[in-house]
Amino acid sequence: MAGMKEIRGKIKSVQNTRKITKAMEMVAASKMRRAQERMRAARPYADKVRAIAAHMSRANLEYRHPFMTSNEGTGLAGLILVTTDKGLCGGMNTNVMRAALQKFKELGDKGVKVEATAIGSKGLGFLNRFGAKVVSQAVQLGDTPHLEKLIGAVKAQLDLYSEGKLSAVYLAYTRFVNTMKQEAVIQQLLPLSAEDFDAADGTPKASWDYIYEPDAQLVIDELLVRYVEALVYQAVAENMASEQSARMVAMKAASDNAKTVISELQLSYNKSRQAAITKELSEIVGGAAAV
Repeated sequence: MAGMKEIRGKIKSVQNTRKITKAMEMVAASKMRRAQERMRAARPYADKVRAIAAHMSRANLEYRHPFMTSNEGTGLAGLILVTTDKGLCGGMNTNVMRAALQKFKELGDKGVKVEATAIGSKGLGFLNRFGAKVVSQAVQLGDTPHLEKLIGAVKAQLDLYSEGKLSAVYLAYTRFVNTMKQEAVIQQLLPLSAEDFDAADGTPKASWDYIYEPDAQLVIDELLVRYVEALVYQAVAENMASEQSARMVAMKAASDNAKTVISELQLSYNKSRQAAITKELSEIVGGAAAV
């Protein structure tokens, strides 16, 4: 009977766990829809401001913003790592941290050191364990990205690049593909990469010309600020949509696994109970036969 009591305790424990994972799955599904709507609303603006910045970098030769100038040979690069503040979202954080680690090794092979910015508690913990130099951080962002919380951390990297101390700034985050698929991405944030200036077939895009009001420097300075803000905000929005999708899938898998475990435990309990009843009947029959 002790074995049956132990099995009943396990069944109760797994049932309680399944209630939690089922509730978390439903909450993640609700948050996922809002996060996806926010992400899709931000995509057109981010794409457009990036295209305009790329065109303007080729159009105006009188003024070159520091963000458009390459700082090769500094021996130092920046990496902004976007992760989640919470866990229980499958292998999402592991994949983007693995991609960031690969970037660290790739730059290290070239003799380039990396100064990192962590957006999200999981990424901050990873960078500290890895021994990377963390120059800024932004954690506990909540379920909605707010630009004012992000720019402070990112500005540390932008200032270093403007001063000519960084050769490049990279952005690592998880891009939302669909509910079942999210992919880790390492994107060059600064300077504008050559891919932005070339067409899909590799031929250079036509140069654009603009009329600036009041002047080219003011317009480009303001545009480049919007460019960086848009890309960072979009990356965080994509990461949050990926987080909720990954968490919903992970919690659904956990609920399904808990259901399977409960079925197996119920079967074991029934077998034990049947064995105990059979033993009691055998003892009764044996006692009656002896009398």
